[in-house]
Amino acid sequence: MVDAKDFASDVRPTWCAGCGNFGIWNALKKALAQTGLAPHDVMLVSGVGCGSKLPDYTTANGVMTLHGRTLAVATGARLANHGLKVICTHGDGDGYGEGGNHFVSAVRRNIGIVDIVQNNRVYGLTKGQYSPTSPHGFVPRTSPQGAIEEAFNPLAVALAAGGTFISRGWSGDLEHLTWLITEALGHRGYALVDVLQPCVTFNRKYSYDWLRPRVYKMQDQVGYDSSDKAAAFAKALEWGERIPIGIIYRTESRPAYEEMVPALEAGPLVKQPLRAKTLPEYEVLKQEYL
Repeated sequence: MVDAKDFASDVRPTWCAGCGNFGIWNALKKALAQTGLAPHDVMLVSGVGCGSKLPDYTTANGVMTLHGRTLAVATGARLANHGLKVICTHGDGDGYGEGGNHFVSAVRRNIGIVDIVQNNRVYGLTKGQYSPTSPHGFVPRTSPQGAIEEAFNPLAVALAAGGTFISRGWSGDLEHLTWLITEALGHRGYALVDVLQPCVTFNRKYSYDWLRPRVYKMQDQVGYDSSDKAAAFAKALEWGERIPIGIIYRTESRPAYEEMVPALEAGPLVKQPLRAKTLPEYEVLKQEYL
């Protein structure tokens, strides 16, 4: 029997007191335990940022890679061993800024990765620059004239790119976020879990008190069909006084990317025997492609 404590680490978090990452961290551990996954079944991949420290605080396979390259490395890990549950944990700057192209590509491929984006709408680790999801006009200490771009909408972009599991949670509701991550872990393809989480140091306006009265759960909305793409787009664009959380869109109509790769039909690559091609095989291939 797996328990959330099995994913505990001796390394203590250095996050600020009250940081929303604590809620995400605890929800992930609880979700992994509820799914029945053991630490050796899990591969955590992160980039650079406050949230990207999470693998260091968790007992599981883990790797911290370059800023914005989280999904690229996670894709390689998933293809090398799709017997592992591969989970990305990184911030909105890493995932939607530096890693924006990898984000769109992962959605299009429908690679079997759970992508947890800790969205605090600011660059926290580097002391408060505005991020892709910061609202227009947001004034951090490094940009006295405010953000001049419009905010990036990850849910709408994922829908437009053909996403098959698109969701939003928030770190102030541990039970709901645990459930949401559990649902994402059970999805066959790419699963986006965009988590609204306050940065108590560099984005104080975007606080627990600001979010709590605004968020509402999609599973409480009678008649909402999460397989209806048009309805999902409407919810993805909803923001302000009311902010939907939960599963915005889900479909199992598309196979996962790794299910379509012939080389993986015999099982994970790491468990397949090494086989060297003979010279005649290379000669055949050369004739075919020359």
